[in-house]
Amino acid sequence: MAGGGLFVHMDALTDKEALVSVKTDVQNDGTKAQTLKVITTLKNPAGKVVESQTSTLNVKPGSHGVTTQRFKVTTPQLWSPENPSLYRVETRLTTKDGYALDGGITRIGLRQIEFKGKDGFYLNGKPYDKLIGGNRHQDFAYLGNAMPNPLHWRDAKLLREAGCRVIRVAHYPQDPSFMDACDELGLFVIVAIPGWQYFNKDPFFSERSYDDLRQTIRRDRNHPCLLMWEPILNETQFPADYAHKTLAITREEFPYKDTYSAADVRSAGIKEAYDVMYGFPEEVKNSDKPFFTREWGEYVDDWYAHNSPNRVSRSWGEGPQIVQALHLAMVYDEQCSTPRQHIGGALWHPFDHQRGYHPDTYWGGLLDAFRQPKYAYYLFQSQTNPRLKHPTASISPMLYVAHELTPFSNPDIVVFTNCDSVRLTRYESDQFTVVAAKKEVGIPHAPLVFKNVFDNYVMRRYSYVQKQWQKASFLFEGYLDGEVVCRVKKMPSRRSTQLRLRVDHQHLALVADGSDVAVVICEVTDDEGNIRRLAKDNVQFTVQGEGEIIGDATNGANPRAVEFGSAPMLLRSTTKPGWVTVIARVQYEGEHAPLPDTLILQTYSPLRPLLYKEQPWKGSVQQHSDKLFNQRMTPEERQRALEEVERQQTQFGESF
Repeated sequence: MAGGGLFVHMDALTDKEALVSVKTDVQNDGTKAQTLKVITTLKNPAGKVVESQTSTLNVKPGSHGVTTQRFKVTTPQLWSPENPSLYRVETRLTTKDGYALDGGITRIGLRQIEFKGKDGFYLNGKPYDKLIGGNRHQDFAYLGNAMPNPLHWRDAKLLREAGCRVIRVAHYPQDPSFMDACDELGLFVIVAIPGWQYFNKDPFFSERSYDDLRQTIRRDRNHPCLLMWEPILNETQFPADYAHKTLAITREEFPYKDTYSAADVRSAGIKEAYDVMYGFPEEVKNSDKPFFTREWGEYVDDWYAHNSPNRVSRSWGEGPQIVQALHLAMVYDEQCSTPRQHIGGALWHPFDHQRGYHPDTYWGGLLDAFRQPKYAYYLFQSQTNPRLKHPTASISPMLYVAHELTPFSNPDIVVFTNCDSVRLTRYESDQFTVVAAKKEVGIPHAPLVFKNVFDNYVMRRYSYVQKQWQKASFLFEGYLDGEVVCRVKKMPSRRSTQLRLRVDHQHLALVADGSDVAVVICEVTDDEGNIRRLAKDNVQFTVQGEGEIIGDATNGANPRAVEFGSAPMLLRSTTKPGWVTVIARVQYEGEHAPLPDTLILQTYSPLRPLLYKEQPWKGSVQQHSDKLFNQRMTPEERQRALEEVERQQTQFGESF
């Protein structure tokens, strides 16, 4: 049976009633037998007590006891990505006299998932839409894997607001705070064990992997965001008996019919045994099992060079970003145009990140490593339901104009929107309307394109000839059900005259715990506040008060080069709550240089006392780097490493 801690499961669930079982495993590490009470209280999302139960356990020394308590919930508030309602299971362990020994709170969601072969995915007894989302490495600019809890929550919020409904973790269990955020925001998660492109025939290796699997399941099994397990090593050539053993362990640890496991159809032991296949349509056409595309969007020239239309640095500007976004729109449409047997797919990868196996930065993200969005992010965001009133994420009618009105911009203007139609008023007079296509299958909201509406030479007449630069405007209005629901006015940027600071913390206060981080963005603007996308400046940041800058000149963090109109900075809190003043100025100031800007923000006391004693590391980035990288590979070693990457990636890459 599944061991350790608390295990919550839905024994039955309908719109009218839910039967919830709570299994509690209690260990007695003492030298005497104990009579213990397990007091379990179930509370609804509003905090009201549904029911409380008390069970008595007699546990011998060095042994453990298990009790199962069952609760009935009438008219349950069901968990779904659209309405992620969370109940609370409050557990108290006491002696028979009522002395408190242990306890905790477990948040749960009342939901039921089913995979029905060619009929696809069902949620709470009903057919559900395609599960489109992304993979996720927990990696951030300068920080790498060392992300504080609030950054995990902000990542989840960005992904949910981009229309993602599923995240495949890559390729290890994610921080518990990310799982908690997915519960809150309504993001399904495919949970994987750690491992990628390596298998060792030594039995000790497999035993370690089996233990990883057990520990992962016991940690994450109560999360309502859990969609299925990936209990094998990613993109790895392992023997069939390994795949069968991991599947048996998964079902042993989660002994209910609604536990599902997924793996590559090309791997040994998978096709005949696993519940869900990872693969592309042509690979599973002879199977009745549901399948999921674990990584989509990559169209590399080969796995050595890694050139692909989806891999675009934000710094490359407007043209490449348009190519990336329209490429992903095409593949998104393909993902949504398959039969129900194909339950969905996960983009590789929503965030730019550093890759340990390859020397080049991965540029294929919807956002860069600082979480600054590219055009492709708004493509994804436009796939959200404009009528959805989501309780924890900001989802609404939206309109984004992927065009900068520069002398180098395309004659066509691409708009990403979830509105029914968009009207463009050009130069305060000409009007054009594009109506969104209605399709039963495919991408929910295809990009709208205003053909041949921009000509820099024509626009120049207003500023140069007529001296009426204010008329060089493009007003876009989004209509939903006949009403204007969003409006965007675009104008060409003029001279760089002003820096503008803002903090990107997703409306989550900066906590004074010595580890919380916020991204401060410095934008270069003209007199009217239009971002100067073609600006080429370096921004020097200074911080006063209870905050500090992560990085310095040795890693390009400060001063920071402006790219596509902005320069990001990572601001870390101290352990003392208070005020932080951020000042940004161009590195080389002059009489006509952009004016500096000042941002003042507050940090707040943690909700709980800090438990660590370590002080933040002090020193230059260069000193740290010299210690880490004092050994270099020879040219021959580097070439062999790249060739090995190419060989491994080719085995599991797309077959066309």
